[in-house]
Amino acid sequence: MTTTSFPEPAVMAELMAKMLWEIKAVHFAADKPYKLSSGMMSPVYIDCRKLISYPRIRSAIMDFAAATVMRNAGFEQFDVVAGGETAGIPFAAFLAERLGLPMIYVRKAPKGHGRNAQIEGHMPEGARVLVIEDLTTAGGSMFKFIDAIRAAGGTVDHGIALFYYGIFPEAEERFTNGNVTLHHIATWRNVLAVAREQKLFDDKTLFEVEAFLDAPLAWSGRNGGVSSL
Repeated sequence: MTTTSFPEPAVMAELMAKMLWEIKAVHFAADKPYKLSSGMMSPVYIDCRKLISYPRIRSAIMDFAAATVMRNAGFEQFDVVAGGETAGIPFAAFLAERLGLPMIYVRKAPKGHGRNAQIEGHMPEGARVLVIEDLTTAGGSMFKFIDAIRAAGGTVDHGIALFYYGIFPEAEERFTNGNVTLHHIATWRNVLAVAREQKLFDDKTLFEVEAFLDAPLAWSGRNGGVSSL
């Protein structure tokens, strides 16, 4: 595959958004918003784990992930692909296969027995590790895995999230301060654009979703959730 054969990022983003709608992995509910673990109320919800059950869709998305990494980071920049427990593990396996690289996975915490390992698989000292997650909101969970890899002697300069919320400024700050370049395929803006194009919801719902994406904490506060994190 040459760089000229890669789909354009905007095309990949739109196609992934369409795939997410097709398998009902994304949801809009402005009248009955979802309460997130942070206490924030949200009119949008996503379950990227559903992707693993649709072979044609997951294959296309892993092609997009490989293209995104090679276009933006390079062809020979990584020695290992790492997935975080649990949602990142299958996608790490799929992407490692695409890139022809070894795979490891990282536990949320050391298992507390045996070698007390937090990293499963073989990671050579100084290995350049690409971390993959199914999605990231503000980057907190990905950095738990990145920090564990770095503590074990690996090098992490890049991460990829198949889906990136793209609405929290602190996420960009976290990746910048952590010296990690975050790559992604699609965001909520892409999902909203497809919903508009396909007229999947009434205008009020689309308006509320856009209001949330523009100012998530303010929207949450107006709808019974926390207004600060």
